[in-house]
Amino acid sequence: MSPAQKPTAGFDGTVPSRYPGERLGLPQHGPRSVGRPGRRLAALAIDWASALLIVAAFFPGTVGIGNGWSNSIVFAVLQVVFVATTGGSVGHRLVGLRVVPLSGGYVGLWRPAVRALLLVLILPALVWDSDQRGFHDKLAGTVLIRA
Repeated sequence: MSPAQKPTAGFDGTVPSRYPGERLGLPQHGPRSVGRPGRRLAALAIDWASALLIVAAFFPGTVGIGNGWSNSIVFAVLQVVFVATTGGSVGHRLVGLRVVPLSGGYVGLWRPAVRALLLVLILPALVWDSDQRGFHDKLAGTVLIRA
């Protein structure tokens, strides 16, 4: 888009972002930019697999396709503990992502709890806005950024 062209505003009067995170004041690329879908899915796979391993090690009778509650609970606990203490789950940290509150500062305990509860429900994580923030991040007031 040339400097002379102005983007067309939507029905609500807002102008679309040129890249995810622009409206949030985040850079387009590099550190502190919005975590992209590939990294997010890789982190989710790592976290889910680690929850499965923990369930298999400590609760061997509950592992199976038909019993997802034990794995979901362990997954949620891991999310809350690691996001609150290290700024990201094991998967997030391994792929170079971090969860930060939009208001800045410490992420606290309630934000990871809200995120984890909604992640276990799956559907909120599938609903994204133009900044590639899932509904779970929007409700918690967080954003997943590159570390």
